[in-house]
Amino acid sequence: MKKLSKVQIKQQAAVMSAVEALEQKAFAELPDVEQCWFSMEHNAFPGSLLVRVQFNNQQAVDEANAQLTLWQKRLSALLLKKGILIKNMRNHLVFTQLGPDD
Repeated sequence: MKKLSKVQIKQQAAVMSAVEALEQKAFAELPDVEQCWFSMEHNAFPGSLLVRVQFNNQQAVDEANAQLTLWQKRLSALLLKKGILIKNMRNHLVFTQLGPDD
């Protein structure tokens, strides 16, 4: 695995901080949240960023999808506070039942 540059490490830390804040809100407000996690390719950042909110069951995913736009706006605001501007959040946050190892 290629060693990350200082800028890439800083980007990853900023995203991690925003995702952790979103995860805390999700635990408090959404039922059956298991975890939040993200993936990104540093050479295509921020376009490659994908944040996933993982739920325990499909019913919880279906119920939470009604609020997806609200959560996308929350993530956008959290990232903006970290200096990361993402124009179209629809492609960067999803609710899922799959985990990082699936």
